[in-house]
Amino acid sequence: MLPSPEGACDAALLQRAKAGSATAFSALVQRHQQAVRAFARRMGGDLVEADDLAQEAFVTAWSRLAHVDVQASFRAWVCGIVYRKALTSRRGVLRGMGRDGAYVETRGWEVGGAIEPAAKTALRRAMGELPTDQRAAVALCLAADFSHGEAAEALNLPLGTVKSHVNRGRAKLLELMGGRDV
Repeated sequence: MLPSPEGACDAALLQRAKAGSATAFSALVQRHQQAVRAFARRMGGDLVEADDLAQEAFVTAWSRLAHVDVQASFRAWVCGIVYRKALTSRRGVLRGMGRDGAYVETRGWEVGGAIEPAAKTALRRAMGELPTDQRAAVALCLAADFSHGEAAEALNLPLGTVKSHVNRGRAKLLELMGGRDV
């Protein structure tokens, strides 16, 4: 079976993109962005999140062009990246919800309800007890939903250091606030 004209054109563009042509990669993105965004939207979540996911997938595709076969479907390859990123994101959200729910449960706060002013004050004081790097890592990863990698980049720290800061900071916060680790 002969490749379709579109597939042949994609292969030529992909070959040029692999050789370093940003123009060729841009043409591939323009050709397939609607399909990739539509797939990301069908994966669930809101439209903004889906568009962000599609954009992240294209950025990842650009950085991993050396790993794709020029005869492979570029669209399918990028949709595969979207799928893996969506799974990773969903696992992170579920882990976070589990941790947050368990933590709130140990403190007697209602999930989804407003946190009592006294609890906010206690948390603010406890955060002040943490060393600066730990405080920053905890604030980014636990309060602002940064991934450990994003926090490492933002703080210009090694990934392992950020993970340690988050774990130690979380444990210290629980200790200072009278909770138990879950």
